[in-house]
Amino acid sequence: MKVYEESKLHGKVLVAQGGGPTAVINQSMAGVVLESRKFPQVTRVYGAINGVKGIVNEDFLDLTQETTHNLEQVAVTPSSALLSTREKPDEKYCDAMFEVMRAHDVRYFFYIGGNDSSDTVRIINERAENAHYDFRAIHIPKTIDNDLVLNDHTPGYGSAARFVAQAFIGANLDNRALPGVYIGVVMGRHAGFLTAAASIAQKYPTDGPHLIYLPERAFDMEQFLLDVKKTYDRLGCCVIAVSEGIQDKDGTPIMTKLMSCVEKDAHGNVQLSGTGMLGDLLAEEIKNKLKISRVRSDTFGYLQRSFFGCVSDVDQHEAREVGERAVQYALWHNMDGSVVMERTGFYSVDYRLAPLADVAGKTRHMPDEFINSAGNHVTDAFKFYLRPLLGSGLGSATHLRAPKAEKILKKNI
Repeated sequence: MKVYEESKLHGKVLVAQGGGPTAVINQSMAGVVLESRKFPQVTRVYGAINGVKGIVNEDFLDLTQETTHNLEQVAVTPSSALLSTREKPDEKYCDAMFEVMRAHDVRYFFYIGGNDSSDTVRIINERAENAHYDFRAIHIPKTIDNDLVLNDHTPGYGSAARFVAQAFIGANLDNRALPGVYIGVVMGRHAGFLTAAASIAQKYPTDGPHLIYLPERAFDMEQFLLDVKKTYDRLGCCVIAVSEGIQDKDGTPIMTKLMSCVEKDAHGNVQLSGTGMLGDLLAEEIKNKLKISRVRSDTFGYLQRSFFGCVSDVDQHEAREVGERAVQYALWHNMDGSVVMERTGFYSVDYRLAPLADVAGKTRHMPDEFINSAGNHVTDAFKFYLRPLLGSGLGSATHLRAPKAEKILKKNI
């Protein structure tokens, strides 16, 4: 984070969205645009189409000419309205981005994204400093993985967690009607926050998920099977939440053990979400080793990112405000850095600006106090942490509680 001498930079604002879409990322974009348009030193507000790719291609929308009404409608629409990209800028790429910004007299750059996006902002900011170009760059947090360091939580997580919680409420009801073993594979490469959200589905003592497996704890297949058998023998059913990024004691993702050819993206990340192989493997292990016939698995994949109609109002409000705050830091206070969300009380948030280097390229994990000692579920401390982020009107399922009628023939089939 840098604070510059008091001076107003006259020029354009450029906003872009990077990485995976979320249900509320457009709230942050709208916050940047609407707040920027209030400042007289801003000559235009541009939006880069397809993130960094749009910047190097000079593919911009002039959002100065977008109506406020339509921006508000876009704000409540999931996914990235400016579209996104997974490209990882190298040195040459960043040089090209900076030259485009300088040519267009861009003085304020706002990039909405996660770990990799924050690193991009850091590199571009360094380019501007080295060129002695007056420029303010702000990283705006966004990720459903909730894995940005320094942040209590990140915009996008609350809505995705709401989807996961509600999906497992439904899985519980389905599994209760026709008992068996159900496995839900949830996004989460290195952090288990999203998978852990399934725990909110537990209302009654017999509700699932009965087991939760996260990347923060080593996954052992034999112990997994023992956990499932113990639960199934006790309840006659078992609902399981598994993070796509579970790994063995050596840190090797379980998924990579199943793939003859490991596919990676531009950031060097192994592709985990494009296949149902993990769920299928775990289901087959249970069928073959435990001899349980009714075993099913679902891979949530992209569903949880931008599911329409399953959005946390708290998440929406914070995503809007974090975009507005980013503009205020840059234009009012003449600062650059990464906006950080901090919890204050139960429940409120506040914002501060952190140095880009303190956030860029780093990963936050589930704290130990959020995971049970057996490593197969979460604690009440996590549920207390998560519940406000899910927003209002979450709802819950209710079971019948009427007593059983007395049998006459005493027969069971």
